[in-house]
Amino acid sequence: MNNSIWRKKPMHMFEQDMQKSELKRVLGKWSLTAIGIGAIIGGGVFVLTGTAAHFHAGPALAISFIIAGIGCIFAALCYAEFAAMLPVEGSAYAYAYGTVGELFAWIIGWGLILEYAMGAMTVAVSWSGYFNKLLHLFGLHLPENLTNDPVSYGGAAVNLPALVIVWFVTWILVKGIKEAASANNMIVILKVAVILFVIIMGAFYINVENWTPFIPAETLVEHENGEMLPAYGWGGIISGASAIFFAYIGFDAVSTQAGEAINPKKDMPFAIIASLLICTILYIAVSLVLTGMINYKDITGPALKAPVAYAFEASGQPWAVFLITAAATAGLLSVMLVMMLGQTRVFLGMAKDGLLPKFFAEVHPTFKTPWKSTILVGAVVSIVAGFTPISLLGDMTSFGTLFAFTMVCLAVWILRFRDPGRDRPFKVSGLNIVAPLGILVNTFLILNLGRTAQIFALAWLVFGLVVYFLYGRPKSHLNTRE
Repeated sequence: MNNSIWRKKPMHMFEQDMQKSELKRVLGKWSLTAIGIGAIIGGGVFVLTGTAAHFHAGPALAISFIIAGIGCIFAALCYAEFAAMLPVEGSAYAYAYGTVGELFAWIIGWGLILEYAMGAMTVAVSWSGYFNKLLHLFGLHLPENLTNDPVSYGGAAVNLPALVIVWFVTWILVKGIKEAASANNMIVILKVAVILFVIIMGAFYINVENWTPFIPAETLVEHENGEMLPAYGWGGIISGASAIFFAYIGFDAVSTQAGEAINPKKDMPFAIIASLLICTILYIAVSLVLTGMINYKDITGPALKAPVAYAFEASGQPWAVFLITAAATAGLLSVMLVMMLGQTRVFLGMAKDGLLPKFFAEVHPTFKTPWKSTILVGAVVSIVAGFTPISLLGDMTSFGTLFAFTMVCLAVWILRFRDPGRDRPFKVSGLNIVAPLGILVNTFLILNLGRTAQIFALAWLVFGLVVYFLYGRPKSHLNTRE
């Protein structure tokens, strides 16, 4: 028995898992790409562009997206190499387990849990903002104490729409992956069409004075919790890149679907890179249009939760407001769907290895989905989304994402040295440059996140290590390996 924390899961055990898998292989190249786009578009455009512009970068938000996109490209290439080499559910967690070692894999898996869960929570809160905006367009109004968290409201409150929508998504995910993918594909087509509309139509309402100065002088800005923090300047651009990094987590969600992909070795690298490149271009264009249409200082209050819609409203285009609000309300559903889908598949991979209880690996006999863990994830996400401010959730998500990306870049680099002869259907050129740059950029962005988010996230990782040494390591299936 090998008790080392660096013990690796042998390839034959992965093959056994794939053979025994009860998941349905129904996802082709473009369905996988749509899953990536479905997760990416929404978080950045419809959620955090407002907070990142107002609290961090101002009009220079476009530069923040470029910096974040560069960090993502390095990580995406490393993800693609891993995904082609080891096409199994569990994403980066599984890749690390089969190549670098158990402790490394656990840390990545624990970071992915933070990434996907917090991502779903953040989007649920934003969905609530757009849903309320949609209701207002029809002359309907919910009480403020039922549409806000206690911190933002300043008293007893619950974000009821955020809580309810999570349970709707949970129901879809329990029903089956084919149904979820079909719903996602339709929503993605709608979202891309609306994003193109925003870019093209919004360009006619740009006031170039809103871009002046493009990089505002550094100053202190009051955040939702009353804390005064530095913003703008190059420091604000970097912190903005850290804050909106959440917007890019879609492409790595693709890698969680290996167990349901028809041809994972070929299609997953394509989907990962294609979804990232498409969305990065769209992000940069939308950020320029948004900060040109509305001054970054005016993105306050309700506009923080629905910035794109409010930009068109401020430009006197109510018909466009309705279109964008309706599309965003529908579009954010796919983001939540992919985040929670990825979350449950990471749980599934870890549970199959014995590192988490069997509960997380139980598949529904009819729907062929990990239904128990899906319901549990839905319960946790809905409760936190109902009672937590969006800015903290966004930073926590970014931490989990950046941490996972850093670990993936490191793991793929280590593997090149440890096992250079391993079959690599997709091989990154210049990895000795790509991997270190990915590590440096992503680590740098972690250091520029909000202090509160850093403390909470580090506490989460410490808690994860406690769980590993008390439960995961003793229960690992590698303990019974001869």
